[in-house]
Amino acid sequence: MVAIQLPTSILFCCDFNAVRSPMAEGIMKKIYGNRTYIQSAGVRSDLDINGYAVSVCHEIGIELSRHRTRAMHEMREFGDDLASFELIVALSPAAQKVASEHTRYFALDLEYWPVLDPTGMAEKRDENLLYFRKTRDQIMNKILERFGEPEAS
Repeated sequence: MVAIQLPTSILFCCDFNAVRSPMAEGIMKKIYGNRTYIQSAGVRSDLDINGYAVSVCHEIGIELSRHRTRAMHEMREFGDDLASFELIVALSPAAQKVASEHTRYFALDLEYWPVLDPTGMAEKRDENLLYFRKTRDQIMNKILERFGEPEAS
């Protein structure tokens, strides 16, 4: 895989900023470090980070337990502005819809990556972990496919 020029800033978004978008943020930061500014947000922020997401990311050395969820409309409160991101990656249909509203007013790119929502797929812990790992791995593969292997520092 050839390295691709990274955007200067990327916002990953999903429904609640509790599973897919924080996973993507964490994976992207682990792979590419500080080569680009990376954040995540949700359409809504009324859930805490999902414990299964924390567990499966911990398995690959990514710390999500301190992640605090936030919604796209709350970005300014956290010192960010949607208009300042070069690329928004929507990981759910709802996030794509909300993000596309912003692309009408701001010069930024929007990509939609349909990613499995693992929540509610199983009842038992082991089965849930399998679905969450599948989502984590799907996100990692999409990131590597889109941005390539990181260049050696």
